[in-house]
Amino acid sequence: MNKTYLKLSLDLDFVLIAVTSSLKDYTLCHKINTNLNFEFEKIEDHEVFFNVDEPAVSFSKYYYAQEDGETEFYLISNKGSEGFLVPEMNKVDYFMVIHNYIDKEDLNSMLSGLNKLPDIQVAVQIDVKKLKSKENLVM
Repeated sequence: MNKTYLKLSLDLDFVLIAVTSSLKDYTLCHKINTNLNFEFEKIEDHEVFFNVDEPAVSFSKYYYAQEDGETEFYLISNKGSEGFLVPEMNKVDYFMVIHNYIDKEDLNSMLSGLNKLPDIQVAVQIDVKKLKSKENLVM
């Protein structure tokens, strides 16, 4: 009998920023919006199925697209009702996922701006490929 194999590959073509802050998600978005000229809006929660026979775990999610329409930003809570989105990074409160193109200068400027906000302890870029739970971040 012939065997057919299905090979899946994840689309990991995004920039990931880990944000540590004790603020509630809506307060953090408001501070980012007012201080860094973003326009994050609440959208439907990010749902992840950790086990097939259990219901999905929800994580709050916010969205912003730049006016040129190319770069999309998502702010996702790492802490959900039943655990962490990325368990190996349980000290991180939020992840900012940046889809499509952002140049290095804009990224560094944004990281600098995030780190200057008094309510953010740290914001740092993470290499997605090194995470064990990277599939939880795919949208």
